Formats: sequence, C-alpha cells, structure tokens
Amino acid sequence: MVKPTLLILAAGIGSRYGGLKQLDPIGPSGETIIDYSIYDAIHAGFGNVIFIIKESLEADFKETFVEKLKDKIAVDCVFQETTMVPPGITVPENRKKPWGTGHAVMMAEKKIGGPFAVINADDFYGRGAFETLAAHYRDWNPSRKNDYCMVGYPLADTLSEFGTVSRGVCTTGPKGCLAHVEELTRIERKGDIIGYQNESGLTEPLPPDTIVSMNFWGFTPSFFHYLNLGFVKFISENAADPKAEFYIPAMVNELVQNGTATVDVLKSTGQWFGMTYKEDREMVAHKMQELVAKGFYPEKLWA
Repeated sequence: MVKPTLLILAAGIGSRYGGLKQLDPIGPSGETIIDYSIYDAIHAGFGNVIFIIKESLEADFKETFVEKLKDKIAVDCVFQETTMVPPGITVPENRKKPWGTGHAVMMAEKKIGGPFAVINADDFYGRGAFETLAAHYRDWNPSRKNDYCMVGYPLADTLSEFGTVSRGVCTTGPKGCLAHVEELTRIERKGDIIGYQNESGLTEPLPPDTIVSMNFWGFTPSFFHYLNLGFVKFISENAADPKAEFYIPAMVNELVQNGTATVDVLKSTGQWFGMTYKEDREMVAHKMQELVAKGFYPEKLWA
C-alpha cells in the first residue's frame, strides 16, 4: 500500500493576516491548524510530513512540531527563499515576497519519490479530504506518472467575512476530471451575490456552488519536472515584478489544457475553514472547539 507524503506550504508572509498564522494556536490545548492537518493525515495513512518554510522559521517549526511528532510520523523541513532561482536569473533587490506556491513545491523535489499531497498551513480541510486523497493513490504505481488530483470545495463555503480572497476556480469535464482552473483574486460576498473583480475593476458574479481549489492537490514526482520548466519561463517574464507569483493552478491548467496530465476532482465530506485575516481566528477557534466537543478530536490532540 502506497503511503503519500504530506507537503505543507508554510513559507508565506501572511501580510493580510498581520502575523505568522502558521503557528497561531487555535485549539483548546494550544494546537495550530497544522496540528490538526497532520493528525488527520496520520489517521488517513500518510507516511511522512515535509514543511516548506523560510530558513528563519526553522527553529520555531522544530520546537513546535518535530519533537512532539517524532514517535508518530517522520517530519522534515525544506526552505523556500526568493534567492532560490535558476542559474542566470537575477532577483531584484525589492523582491521580498516568496515566488508563490508552484515555486514552493519545487523546493521539495529531492525529498519526494512517490505520490504527495500539497496543502496550505493555514487551512483546515477535514479528515475526509485526507482519506479521499490517500485512497486515490493507495494502489499507485509509476505507470500513473501524470495522474494528479485535487480536493474541491463549493465556493460559498470558502469565503471570509472580513475581506476578499483568492481562489482557483474550476471547471470539470463529463468524467469529473478538471477541464480548467483559473486563479481569481478579490472574491467576496456582497449581499446575496458572490463575485470577483476583473482586470477592469468591474465585479463579475460567480455561482455559489462553483467548485474551487483550496490548494489541496495530489501529485506524483513527474510534477516537479513540469514545475521546473514552467518556472524558468515564468521568472524570465516576471522577474522584475515584485508581486508576480508562480501559482500551482497556472501550472496545472497548462498541463490539463495540453493533455499532459489528468486531474481527478475529488469531493470531501469534511468542512473547510481557514485564516486569511486576523479576524478569522476567532471563528476558526470556535469551530475547532465545536469539533472537539463533538468528539472528532481529543481535547489534547497529542496526549
């Protein structure tokens, strides 16, 4: 039985949140969202965990996670820095922001030899998401090298009450596979309407049941090859833009459109919630307390 790797994207700056939300305690005994994701991954049959972090966070992550998890699952860290670019590329001095989620995944290439899941550090996905993805790859073999997947959620269930969000808006084909994904920004609910702001500054509506990617992806090692090729092209065109980011959905969409890969859109019975803004924290802590009270998680997660 194949045990996927869990790759956790935790190098983001958290500018909208106003702090290091990756390590913000929201559980009744000081647990972070990451703790619950790892707990669910262990129970779903994942084999190991890799954090993508900035090197300056290594001591904090080792203190927070590595010691308490050493007898439960193998944990490792790799770094994502803005200076980690292909030879011959000069990084502008004003570039502070990480290069994006696609670049982050590239950093783990030497650590992964089989199927792996990619998640955000600040999103709660529910155990069903981990179980569904682990089942997708349970009988995986190298002949399925371009067999990818994602766990999708209804757009209406992924919004924040405190500001706009960015989402990978998905279109599926007749067999339930991903046909197109596009990263849309400045999505919010105004009254009964959910919409996003287009390039002209106008609001375009989106159906509330639109399936969106919350960066819960399933990949195989072949994805690293495509990321490396895609990033060289991206950075050659965008190196001077201090806000340009190499998004996972952009790379996935290219592979789907040219027929290189198939991406199964998986459904989860779990509830998503996350912390985009500081004001989201109270809601997330309340929801976690409810799940603990209902017996989904112990009050002391790692006791």
